Amino acid sequence: MLTSVVKDGKSLGELIRSRQQSMEAREAARLQELTYGTIRWSYRLDAVVAQLLKKPLRNKDTDVKVLLWQALYEIIYMRTPDYAVVSSYATLTNKLRKGWAKSLVNASLREFLRSRDQLLKNADSKPAAKHSVPDWLFNRVNSDWPQQTDEYFTACNQKAPLVLRVNTQRSNRKDYVALLNDEGAVASLPELGNDSIAIEGGVRVEALPGFEDGYFAVQDSAAQLAAELLDPQAGERVLDACAAPGGKTAHLASLQADIRLTAIDNEASRLNRVQENLRRLQHNEVTLHCADAGELDSWWDKHPFNAILLDAPCSALGVMRRHPDIRWLRRDSDIDALADIQLGLLQSLWQTLAAGGRLVYVTCSVLRQENEQVIAAFLTRQPDACEVDIDAAWGQKCQHGRQILPGQHNSDGFYYAILAKQ
Repeated sequence: MLTSVVKDGKSLGELIRSRQQSMEAREAARLQELTYGTIRWSYRLDAVVAQLLKKPLRNKDTDVKVLLWQALYEIIYMRTPDYAVVSSYATLTNKLRKGWAKSLVNASLREFLRSRDQLLKNADSKPAAKHSVPDWLFNRVNSDWPQQTDEYFTACNQKAPLVLRVNTQRSNRKDYVALLNDEGAVASLPELGNDSIAIEGGVRVEALPGFEDGYFAVQDSAAQLAAELLDPQAGERVLDACAAPGGKTAHLASLQADIRLTAIDNEASRLNRVQENLRRLQHNEVTLHCADAGELDSWWDKHPFNAILLDAPCSALGVMRRHPDIRWLRRDSDIDALADIQLGLLQSLWQTLAAGGRLVYVTCSVLRQENEQVIAAFLTRQPDACEVDIDAAWGQKCQHGRQILPGQHNSDGFYYAILAKQ
Protein backbone atom coordinates (compact mmCIF):
# COMPACT_ATOMS: atom_id res chain seq x y z
CA MET A 1 0.00 0.00 0.00
CA LEU A 2 2.75 2.46 0.90
CA THR A 3 4.58 1.74 -2.34
CA SER A 4 1.36 2.49 -4.24
CA VAL A 5 1.14 5.87 -2.49
CA VAL A 6 4.75 6.81 -3.18
CA LYS A 7 5.09 5.38 -6.68
CA ASP A 8 1.58 5.60 -8.13
CA GLY A 9 -0.02 8.49 -6.23
CA LYS A 10 -2.74 6.33 -4.66
CA SER A 11 -4.70 7.52 -1.62
CA LEU A 12 -3.68 5.68 1.54
CA GLY A 13 -7.11 6.20 3.08
CA GLU A 14 -8.82 4.47 0.17
CA LEU A 15 -6.27 1.65 0.05
CA ILE A 16 -6.47 0.88 3.75
CA ARG A 17 -10.26 1.09 4.11
CA SER A 18 -11.00 -2.13 2.26
CA ARG A 19 -8.20 -4.01 4.05
CA GLN A 20 -9.36 -3.01 7.52
CA GLN A 21 -12.94 -4.12 6.96
CA SER A 22 -11.90 -7.78 7.13
CA MET A 23 -9.65 -7.32 10.19
CA GLU A 24 -10.22 -7.53 13.91
CA ALA A 25 -10.02 -4.19 15.73
CA ARG A 26 -6.52 -4.72 17.13
CA GLU A 27 -5.15 -5.87 13.77
CA ALA A 28 -6.77 -2.92 11.98
CA ALA A 29 -5.31 -0.48 14.52
CA ARG A 30 -1.80 -1.88 14.03
CA LEU A 31 -2.13 -1.63 10.25
CA GLN A 32 -3.21 2.01 10.66
CA GLU A 33 -0.26 2.78 12.93
CA LEU A 34 2.31 1.21 10.62
CA THR A 35 1.05 2.74 7.38
CA TYR A 36 0.01 6.19 8.54
CA GLY A 37 3.01 6.51 10.85
CA THR A 38 5.50 5.48 8.20
CA ILE A 39 4.11 7.80 5.54
CA ARG A 40 3.89 10.64 8.07
CA TRP A 41 7.60 10.42 8.83
CA SER A 42 8.70 9.13 5.40
CA TYR A 43 10.76 12.18 4.39
CA ARG A 44 12.70 12.11 7.67
CA LEU A 45 13.14 8.34 7.39
CA ASP A 46 14.28 8.73 3.79
CA ALA A 47 16.95 11.20 4.91
CA VAL A 48 18.25 8.48 7.22
CA VAL A 49 18.07 5.77 4.55
CA ALA A 50 20.06 7.97 2.16
CA GLN A 51 22.93 7.93 4.66
CA LEU A 52 22.76 4.15 5.08
CA LEU A 53 22.91 3.25 1.38
CA LYS A 54 26.07 3.44 -0.70
CA LYS A 55 23.97 4.38 -3.75
CA PRO A 56 20.27 5.20 -4.22
CA LEU A 57 17.87 2.37 -4.96
CA ARG A 58 16.38 2.18 -8.45
CA ASN A 59 12.81 3.30 -9.02
CA LYS A 60 11.70 -0.31 -9.53
CA ASP A 61 13.01 -1.06 -6.03
CA THR A 62 10.87 1.58 -4.29
CA ASP A 63 9.29 -1.26 -2.32
CA VAL A 64 12.67 -2.05 -0.73
CA LYS A 65 13.10 1.61 0.25
CA VAL A 66 9.61 1.66 1.74
CA LEU A 67 10.43 -1.53 3.64
CA LEU A 68 13.46 0.25 5.17
CA TRP A 69 11.29 3.25 6.11
CA GLN A 70 8.79 1.01 7.85
CA ALA A 71 11.49 -0.89 9.73
CA LEU A 72 13.01 2.41 10.92
CA TYR A 73 9.57 3.65 11.92
CA GLU A 74 9.10 0.62 14.16
CA ILE A 75 12.53 1.15 15.74
CA ILE A 76 12.22 4.92 16.27
CA TYR A 77 8.54 5.45 16.98
CA MET A 78 7.14 2.13 18.20
CA ARG A 79 8.04 -0.27 20.97
CA THR A 80 9.00 -3.19 18.76
CA PRO A 81 12.30 -4.71 20.01
CA ASP A 82 15.24 -3.83 17.76
CA TYR A 83 16.32 -7.43 17.17
CA ALA A 84 12.79 -8.39 16.10
CA VAL A 85 12.66 -5.54 13.56
CA VAL A 86 16.03 -6.44 12.00
CA SER A 87 15.16 -10.11 11.74
CA SER A 88 11.60 -9.77 10.43
CA TYR A 89 12.26 -7.03 7.88
CA ALA A 90 15.31 -8.77 6.44
CA THR A 91 13.13 -11.85 5.97
CA LEU A 92 10.36 -9.78 4.36
CA THR A 93 12.58 -9.21 1.32
CA ASN A 94 11.79 -12.79 0.30
CA LYS A 95 8.07 -11.93 0.20
CA LEU A 96 8.94 -9.06 -2.13
CA ARG A 97 10.77 -11.67 -4.26
CA LYS A 98 13.94 -9.66 -3.81
CA GLY A 99 16.20 -11.98 -1.89
CA TRP A 100 19.21 -9.93 -3.00
CA ALA A 101 18.01 -7.13 -0.69
CA LYS A 102 18.13 -9.28 2.46
CA SER A 103 21.77 -8.50 3.25
CA LEU A 104 21.25 -4.82 2.36
CA VAL A 105 18.31 -4.48 4.75
CA ASN A 106 20.08 -6.41 7.49
CA ALA A 107 23.28 -4.35 7.20
CA SER A 108 21.43 -1.02 6.94
CA LEU A 109 19.33 -1.61 10.03
CA ARG A 110 22.30 -2.81 12.07
CA GLU A 111 24.26 0.28 11.02
CA PHE A 112 21.35 2.46 12.13
CA LEU A 113 21.33 0.82 15.55
CA ARG A 114 25.05 1.50 15.89
CA SER A 115 24.94 5.16 14.77
CA ARG A 116 21.35 6.11 15.51
CA ASP A 117 21.91 9.47 17.23
CA GLN A 118 24.31 10.82 14.62
CA LEU A 119 22.21 9.66 11.69
CA LEU A 120 19.09 11.32 13.09
CA LYS A 121 21.03 14.48 13.89
CA ASN A 122 22.31 14.63 10.31
CA ALA A 123 18.79 14.12 8.92
CA ASP A 124 17.32 16.81 11.17
CA SER A 125 19.91 19.39 10.14
CA LYS A 126 17.71 20.12 7.13
CA PRO A 127 14.39 21.71 8.25
CA ALA A 128 12.26 20.01 5.59
CA ALA A 129 13.59 16.56 6.52
CA LYS A 130 13.24 17.30 10.24
CA HIS A 131 9.54 18.02 9.71
CA SER A 132 9.26 15.19 7.16
CA VAL A 133 8.00 17.17 4.17
CA PRO A 134 9.30 17.90 0.67
CA ASP A 135 11.37 21.06 0.22
CA TRP A 136 8.72 22.88 -1.81
CA LEU A 137 6.11 22.42 0.91
CA PHE A 138 8.40 23.66 3.66
CA ASN A 139 9.39 26.69 1.60
CA ARG A 140 5.80 27.66 0.76
CA VAL A 141 4.56 27.42 4.34
CA ASN A 142 7.64 29.20 5.66
CA SER A 143 7.06 32.01 3.15
CA ASP A 144 3.37 32.44 4.07
CA TRP A 145 3.60 31.79 7.82
CA PRO A 146 7.23 32.43 8.92
CA GLN A 147 6.31 32.90 12.59
CA GLN A 148 4.11 29.79 12.70
CA THR A 149 6.14 27.38 10.54
CA ASP A 150 7.37 25.13 13.35
CA GLU A 151 3.93 25.18 14.99
CA TYR A 152 2.30 24.21 11.70
CA PHE A 153 4.56 21.26 10.93
CA THR A 154 4.58 20.03 14.53
CA ALA A 155 0.79 19.92 14.45
CA CYS A 156 0.76 18.16 11.07
CA ASN A 157 2.90 15.36 12.52
CA GLN A 158 0.53 14.70 15.42
CA LYS A 159 -2.27 12.16 15.31
CA ALA A 160 -5.62 13.85 14.86
CA PRO A 161 -8.37 13.33 17.46
CA LEU A 162 -11.66 11.66 16.59
CA VAL A 163 -14.30 14.41 16.48
CA LEU A 164 -18.02 13.85 16.01
CA ARG A 165 -20.80 16.23 15.09
CA VAL A 166 -24.13 15.42 16.69
CA ASN A 167 -27.02 15.31 14.24
CA THR A 168 -29.40 17.75 15.89
CA GLN A 169 -32.32 16.33 13.93
CA ARG A 170 -31.81 13.09 15.90
CA SER A 171 -30.24 14.09 19.25
CA ASN A 172 -28.35 16.89 20.99
CA ARG A 173 -24.84 17.24 22.33
CA LYS A 174 -25.74 16.99 26.02
CA ASP A 175 -27.80 13.81 25.61
CA TYR A 176 -25.28 12.16 23.30
CA VAL A 177 -22.36 12.87 25.64
CA ALA A 178 -24.38 11.21 28.42
CA LEU A 179 -25.00 8.22 26.14
CA LEU A 180 -21.28 7.95 25.36
CA ASN A 181 -20.40 8.12 29.05
CA ASP A 182 -22.89 5.35 29.79
CA GLU A 183 -21.12 3.22 27.18
CA GLY A 184 -17.73 3.88 28.80
CA ALA A 185 -16.39 6.25 26.15
CA VAL A 186 -14.39 9.29 27.29
CA ALA A 187 -15.87 12.37 25.63
CA SER A 188 -14.96 16.05 25.78
CA LEU A 189 -16.20 19.26 24.15
CA PRO A 190 -13.85 20.88 21.60
CA GLU A 191 -13.38 24.65 21.44
CA LEU A 192 -14.99 24.90 18.00
CA GLY A 193 -18.28 23.60 16.65
CA ASN A 194 -21.55 24.03 18.53
CA ASP A 195 -22.38 20.33 18.14
CA SER A 196 -18.89 18.80 18.28
CA ILE A 197 -17.67 16.04 20.61
CA ALA A 198 -14.12 14.67 20.84
CA ILE A 199 -13.60 10.99 21.69
CA GLU A 200 -10.44 9.78 23.40
CA GLY A 201 -8.67 6.51 22.61
CA GLY A 202 -8.87 4.30 19.56
CA VAL A 203 -12.49 3.40 18.88
CA ARG A 204 -14.32 2.07 15.86
CA VAL A 205 -16.80 4.68 14.73
CA GLU A 206 -19.31 2.02 13.66
CA ALA A 207 -19.31 0.62 17.21
CA LEU A 208 -20.33 3.91 18.84
CA PRO A 209 -23.95 4.10 20.05
CA GLY A 210 -26.43 5.48 17.57
CA PHE A 211 -24.22 5.10 14.49
CA GLU A 212 -26.73 3.15 12.43
CA ASP A 213 -29.53 5.46 13.58
CA GLY A 214 -27.72 8.56 12.36
CA TYR A 215 -27.05 10.20 15.72
CA PHE A 216 -23.73 11.63 14.57
CA ALA A 217 -21.27 12.16 11.75
CA VAL A 218 -17.47 12.23 11.89
CA GLN A 219 -16.37 15.80 11.22
CA ASP A 220 -13.50 17.91 12.54
CA SER A 221 -14.54 20.82 14.73
CA ALA A 222 -13.05 23.44 12.39
CA ALA A 223 -14.86 21.90 9.42
CA GLN A 224 -18.13 22.34 11.30
CA LEU A 225 -17.75 26.12 11.10
CA ALA A 226 -18.64 26.05 7.39
CA ALA A 227 -22.35 25.34 7.84
CA GLU A 228 -22.51 27.50 10.95
CA LEU A 229 -21.14 30.49 9.01
CA LEU A 230 -23.56 29.94 6.13
CA ASP A 231 -26.38 29.84 8.72
CA PRO A 232 -29.20 28.44 6.54
CA GLN A 233 -32.65 29.88 7.21
CA ALA A 234 -36.05 28.24 6.81
CA GLY A 235 -37.37 28.38 3.27
CA GLU A 236 -34.04 29.24 1.67
CA ARG A 237 -32.68 27.63 -1.46
CA VAL A 238 -29.15 26.46 -0.55
CA LEU A 239 -26.31 25.01 -2.63
CA ASP A 240 -23.40 22.90 -1.42
CA ALA A 241 -20.92 22.89 -4.29
CA CYS A 242 -18.10 20.28 -4.35
CA ALA A 243 -20.01 18.39 -1.67
CA ALA A 244 -18.28 15.00 -1.29
CA PRO A 245 -17.96 13.20 1.07
CA GLY A 246 -21.04 15.02 2.37
CA GLY A 247 -20.14 16.11 5.89
CA LYS A 248 -20.99 19.75 5.28
CA THR A 249 -24.09 18.85 3.26
CA ALA A 250 -25.41 16.80 6.17
CA HIS A 251 -24.55 19.56 8.62
CA LEU A 252 -26.61 22.09 6.62
CA ALA A 253 -29.55 19.67 6.63
CA SER A 254 -29.09 19.11 10.36
CA LEU A 255 -29.04 22.82 11.17
CA GLN A 256 -32.22 23.60 9.25
CA ALA A 257 -34.62 20.92 8.02
CA ASP A 258 -36.82 23.43 6.19
CA ILE A 259 -34.46 24.37 3.34
CA ARG A 260 -34.29 23.36 -0.32
CA LEU A 261 -30.78 21.92 -0.40
CA THR A 262 -28.85 20.95 -3.52
CA ALA A 263 -25.46 19.18 -3.41
CA ILE A 264 -23.06 18.76 -6.35
CA ASP A 265 -19.95 16.70 -6.97
CA ASN A 266 -18.29 15.79 -10.24
CA GLU A 267 -17.34 12.19 -9.32
CA ALA A 268 -20.10 9.59 -9.23
CA SER A 269 -18.32 7.36 -6.69
CA ARG A 270 -17.83 10.30 -4.32
CA LEU A 271 -21.44 11.37 -4.78
CA ASN A 272 -22.49 7.84 -3.79
CA ARG A 273 -20.69 8.38 -0.49
CA VAL A 274 -22.63 11.62 0.00
CA GLN A 275 -25.86 9.72 -0.61
CA GLU A 276 -24.87 6.96 1.83
CA ASN A 277 -24.03 9.47 4.55
CA LEU A 278 -27.27 11.39 4.02
CA ARG A 279 -29.28 8.18 4.12
CA ARG A 280 -27.69 7.05 7.41
CA LEU A 281 -28.27 10.48 8.95
CA GLN A 282 -31.86 10.43 7.65
CA HIS A 283 -31.57 13.57 5.54
CA ASN A 284 -33.61 12.41 2.58
CA GLU A 285 -34.75 15.68 1.01
CA VAL A 286 -31.44 16.71 -0.60
CA THR A 287 -31.19 17.06 -4.39
CA LEU A 288 -27.95 15.55 -5.72
CA HIS A 289 -26.26 16.30 -9.04
CA CYS A 290 -23.22 14.58 -10.52
CA ALA A 291 -21.73 17.48 -12.42
CA ASP A 292 -18.91 20.00 -12.58
CA ALA A 293 -20.17 22.85 -10.41
CA GLY A 294 -18.57 25.35 -12.78
CA GLU A 295 -20.47 24.08 -15.85
CA LEU A 296 -23.81 25.67 -15.02
CA ASP A 297 -25.67 24.47 -18.12
CA SER A 298 -25.26 20.85 -17.02
CA TRP A 299 -27.13 21.21 -13.73
CA TRP A 300 -28.49 24.68 -12.88
CA ASP A 301 -32.24 25.27 -13.41
CA LYS A 302 -31.80 29.09 -13.55
CA HIS A 303 -33.48 29.54 -10.15
CA PRO A 304 -31.06 31.48 -7.90
CA PHE A 305 -29.80 30.30 -4.53
CA ASN A 306 -30.07 32.34 -1.35
CA ALA A 307 -26.91 30.81 0.09
CA ILE A 308 -23.96 28.90 -1.39
CA LEU A 309 -21.26 26.90 0.34
CA LEU A 310 -18.18 26.55 -1.85
CA ASP A 311 -15.78 24.08 -0.27
CA ALA A 312 -13.30 24.53 -3.08
CA PRO A 313 -10.86 21.89 -4.36
CA CYS A 314 -7.51 22.69 -2.75
CA SER A 315 -4.12 21.34 -1.75
CA ALA A 316 -5.58 20.09 1.58
CA LEU A 317 -2.45 21.16 3.45
CA GLY A 318 -4.59 22.01 6.47
CA VAL A 319 -5.64 18.39 7.03
CA MET A 320 -2.24 16.72 6.67
CA ARG A 321 -2.37 15.31 10.20
CA ARG A 322 -5.43 13.27 9.12
CA HIS A 323 -4.08 12.52 5.65
CA PRO A 324 -0.28 12.28 5.94
CA ASP A 325 -0.01 10.95 2.37
CA ILE A 326 -0.78 14.49 1.13
CA ARG A 327 2.95 15.17 1.32
CA TRP A 328 3.32 12.61 -1.49
CA LEU A 329 0.13 13.30 -3.42
CA ARG A 330 0.69 17.05 -3.88
CA ARG A 331 3.23 18.82 -6.10
CA ASP A 332 4.41 22.43 -6.10
CA SER A 333 3.00 22.81 -9.60
CA ASP A 334 -0.50 21.93 -8.32
CA ILE A 335 -0.95 25.22 -6.46
CA ASP A 336 -1.16 27.55 -9.48
CA ALA A 337 -3.66 25.23 -11.16
CA LEU A 338 -5.77 24.94 -8.00
CA ALA A 339 -5.91 28.72 -7.55
CA ASP A 340 -7.18 29.06 -11.12
CA ILE A 341 -9.87 26.43 -10.48
CA GLN A 342 -10.93 28.13 -7.24
CA LEU A 343 -11.31 31.54 -8.86
CA GLY A 344 -13.13 30.00 -11.81
CA LEU A 345 -15.64 28.25 -9.53
CA LEU A 346 -16.26 31.45 -7.60
CA GLN A 347 -16.98 33.38 -10.78
CA SER A 348 -19.29 30.69 -12.17
CA LEU A 349 -21.26 30.05 -8.99
CA TRP A 350 -21.66 33.78 -8.36
CA GLN A 351 -24.05 33.82 -11.31
CA THR A 352 -26.36 31.40 -9.45
CA LEU A 353 -26.53 33.51 -6.27
CA ALA A 354 -29.57 35.69 -5.68
CA ALA A 355 -29.19 39.42 -5.05
CA GLY A 356 -28.84 39.85 -1.29
CA GLY A 357 -27.53 36.28 -1.02
CA ARG A 358 -24.31 35.09 0.58
CA LEU A 359 -21.50 32.71 -0.33
CA VAL A 360 -19.11 31.08 2.12
CA TYR A 361 -15.75 30.23 0.55
CA VAL A 362 -13.91 27.40 2.32
CA THR A 363 -10.64 25.55 1.82
CA CYS A 364 -8.70 23.17 4.01
CA SER A 365 -5.49 24.81 2.83
CA VAL A 366 -3.14 27.21 4.61
CA LEU A 367 -1.57 28.79 1.52
CA ARG A 368 -2.43 32.41 0.87
CA GLN A 369 -2.44 31.79 -2.89
CA GLU A 370 -5.45 29.48 -2.48
CA ASN A 371 -7.19 31.59 0.11
CA GLU A 372 -7.06 35.35 0.58
CA GLN A 373 -5.40 35.94 -2.80
CA VAL A 374 -8.28 34.15 -4.54
CA ILE A 375 -10.79 36.31 -2.66
CA ALA A 376 -8.82 39.48 -3.46
CA ALA A 377 -8.74 38.62 -7.17
CA PHE A 378 -12.46 37.84 -7.17
CA LEU A 379 -13.42 41.10 -5.46
CA THR A 380 -11.49 43.16 -8.00
CA ARG A 381 -13.38 41.45 -10.85
CA GLN A 382 -16.87 41.36 -9.33
CA PRO A 383 -18.30 44.82 -8.61
CA ASP A 384 -21.49 43.51 -6.97
CA ALA A 385 -19.52 41.44 -4.42
CA CYS A 386 -18.49 42.62 -0.98
CA GLU A 387 -16.80 40.83 1.88
CA VAL A 388 -18.64 40.24 5.16
CA ASP A 389 -16.32 40.45 8.15
CA ILE A 390 -16.15 37.30 10.27
CA ASP A 391 -16.34 38.45 13.87
CA ALA A 392 -14.85 35.48 15.72
CA ALA A 393 -12.35 34.55 18.41
CA TRP A 394 -11.01 31.57 16.46
CA GLY A 395 -8.09 31.57 14.06
CA GLN A 396 -6.54 34.77 12.84
CA LYS A 397 -7.74 37.59 10.65
CA CYS A 398 -6.21 37.81 7.17
CA GLN A 399 -6.39 40.60 4.62
CA HIS A 400 -9.54 38.77 3.52
CA GLY A 401 -11.23 36.09 5.63
CA ARG A 402 -9.91 34.14 8.60
CA GLN A 403 -7.38 31.29 8.81
CA ILE A 404 -7.17 28.46 11.32
CA LEU A 405 -3.80 26.70 11.24
CA PRO A 406 -3.57 22.97 12.06
CA GLY A 407 -3.39 22.39 15.80
CA GLN A 408 -4.98 25.71 16.74
CA HIS A 409 -8.01 24.94 18.94
CA ASN A 410 -6.85 21.30 18.51
CA SER A 411 -8.51 21.32 15.10
CA ASP A 412 -7.56 20.94 11.46
CA GLY A 413 -6.50 23.89 9.31
CA PHE A 414 -9.29 25.74 7.47
CA TYR A 415 -9.77 29.07 5.71
CA TYR A 416 -13.09 30.92 5.59
CA ALA A 417 -14.36 34.01 3.81
CA ILE A 418 -17.94 35.28 3.46
CA LEU A 419 -19.08 37.18 0.37
CA ALA A 420 -22.40 39.00 -0.06
CA LYS A 421 -24.10 39.87 -3.36
CA GLN A 422 -25.23 43.49 -3.38
